[in-house]
Amino acid sequence: MMPIHIVVPCYNEAKRLDTPLFLGFAAEHRDIHLTMVDDGSSDDTPNILHSLEQTSGGRIQRLLCPENGGKSEAVRRGMRHVIESEPGCLAVGFLDADLSAPLESCLILADVLDRNPNIDVVFGSRMSLAGRKIQRQWLRRWLGLVFSSVASQAIGLPLNDTQCGAKLFRVTPALKLALENPFRSRWIFDVELLGRILANSPRPDAHQAVYEMPLDQWREVVGSKLKPTDFLRAIHELGAIAWAYRRGQYVVDATTLTFPAQPAQDHQPQDTPAEDRKAA
Repeated sequence: MMPIHIVVPCYNEAKRLDTPLFLGFAAEHRDIHLTMVDDGSSDDTPNILHSLEQTSGGRIQRLLCPENGGKSEAVRRGMRHVIESEPGCLAVGFLDADLSAPLESCLILADVLDRNPNIDVVFGSRMSLAGRKIQRQWLRRWLGLVFSSVASQAIGLPLNDTQCGAKLFRVTPALKLALENPFRSRWIFDVELLGRILANSPRPDAHQAVYEMPLDQWREVVGSKLKPTDFLRAIHELGAIAWAYRRGQYVVDATTLTFPAQPAQDHQPQDTPAEDRKAA
């Protein structure tokens, strides 16, 4: 499997961070590097992340943000930091700190990039299929389907689940351009990030480079900071994203970049099928 870097945004997660799971996963999977981003937490999260970094022998790294900027900015800063500090980085993604999608989801997403050199973006999908353990409240599931349908129309790409917190991206010039500026959206930056990548990709088949992969497990975690009422805010932000995308406002002049936009080194995919790797 190709080496991948996973960013985990953390804001006041002291009571929810499962440190033994993170440490065990980091020790077992040497090709997966974890960067924990403290988003200006006011609880004991910074100390916990420091302990994780020390105990893991550097296998888990922490990145401190001086003030709270929201999940979108924590993810953007974390992904940029990884790309800048790891010149050979091939793929970078993010995962929620509450592990609603288990850490093993990274293996499933990475396998897609390994097997498909033409795929640049992998979205985890919380599809309720036979053999999967997807635990979601019916209202959130319904709202998610409605939102994903509207989001698909906004960027012209059929997606089943835009808001699953498990995503992986091949490091390309388009990704670097997409991360250059802070997101306008605070709630649905996932859609904005995808829109930016599509807008800046030189590939005529850029829409074909996006892949949805059903996850084996996902569960609602008590203490989630999102509420069903945030759906209304998300719809408002989606309208702004659709407007910006269709008017070409996401296109970035590469000459203004503050960090290089050259692609990462070539990677030869393996032949291991995704079906042979099931998340625990």
